[in-house]
Amino acid sequence: MKRYFPILDWLAVYNRPTAAADLMAAVIVTIMLIPQSLAYALLAGLPAEVGLYASIAPLLLYAVFGTSRTLAVGPVAVVSLMTAAAVGQIASQGTAEYLGAAIAMAVLSGLMLLAMGLLRLGFIANFLSHPVISGFISASAVLIAVGQIPGILGISAPGHTLIEVVIGIAKGIGGLNPFTFALGGFALAFLWWSRSSLKALLQRRGVRPGVAAVIVRAAPVAAVALTTLAAWGLGLAERGVAVVGDIPSGLPMPALPSLDPALWQAILLPAALISLVGYVETVSVAQTLAAKRRQRIDPDQELIALGASNIGAGLSGGFPVTGGFARSVVNFDAGAQTPAAGAYTAVAMALATLFLTPLLYHLPKATLAATIIVAVLGLVDSSAVKRVW
Repeated sequence: MKRYFPILDWLAVYNRPTAAADLMAAVIVTIMLIPQSLAYALLAGLPAEVGLYASIAPLLLYAVFGTSRTLAVGPVAVVSLMTAAAVGQIASQGTAEYLGAAIAMAVLSGLMLLAMGLLRLGFIANFLSHPVISGFISASAVLIAVGQIPGILGISAPGHTLIEVVIGIAKGIGGLNPFTFALGGFALAFLWWSRSSLKALLQRRGVRPGVAAVIVRAAPVAAVALTTLAAWGLGLAERGVAVVGDIPSGLPMPALPSLDPALWQAILLPAALISLVGYVETVSVAQTLAAKRRQRIDPDQELIALGASNIGAGLSGGFPVTGGFARSVVNFDAGAQTPAAGAYTAVAMALATLFLTPLLYHLPKATLAATIIVAVLGLVDSSAVKRVW
């Protein structure tokens, strides 16, 4: 029983100090996760609230089935891009068919991962070449970052490849919206400064390294608050600044995905690729963090946990999820001791979905674009180029 339900192991020794540490970590991760969830949903071509939905059920299910004490699952940049690329071949963005295909992809990906876990195929991660994975993630990060530049400039630059997007930016630069550029440029500069210089500044002021790291990771919240207030106070939506707009309040209603055989056949290969890439990222992050505390994870059980998380994401109106590096590191640095921190985060995200969405109406999409750019550039492994050569 404990093999498939690791929750029984840590619940047996759960106590008040551990719960307090997990709760504090959950608060910090939630602050970071709200803008990320919105941004990655838009990156996937989905309504912003879908990102919030994908950050509730998966966290709860991973707390039950996962073996990592600090891994935080949810939407991530690379999987969001892969979802947009795959679903965009089937339906047009903004349609019910597009959302339905993304939901079905999450469920299908989850079923694949669950089957792999039951068959004890966790060892397959050992056969994946590190240069291939590193190159794939780095190239995806560059493509994602360049694809967000039009959002910073307030222009449209359609295209599916890097060259097409760059040409689109060059052609559309004449239509730059100065207000969008001012907000997006500020958010980008602030987030970049926070990542590169804020931690050292805080440490010089006597802040402990762990606390300083958490503050740096939470910088997107400050960018969201400042730019949202500016857009609201100055009425920038009437001046051409794209804002998130209405985000429905309330929890997602559980529902089955479309069972159309043609749809499932069309997304079969993309779902398999998302499953593989998502699992490799998840197990890599989980193993790295576990090693720092001399803990161990079970690769086969991680397949089951990630599969259950994706099935939960799909059934609750979300899209494919995996273990996120940045939020997992924040969870670790904030002192999370057990997967209960993820469960607390899920509850906090649910409360945010219920009560905080009206406050996000004036959130500029340029801010979310800046958040994505800064987040994904950290995935680019420039040193890998030299090693591969």
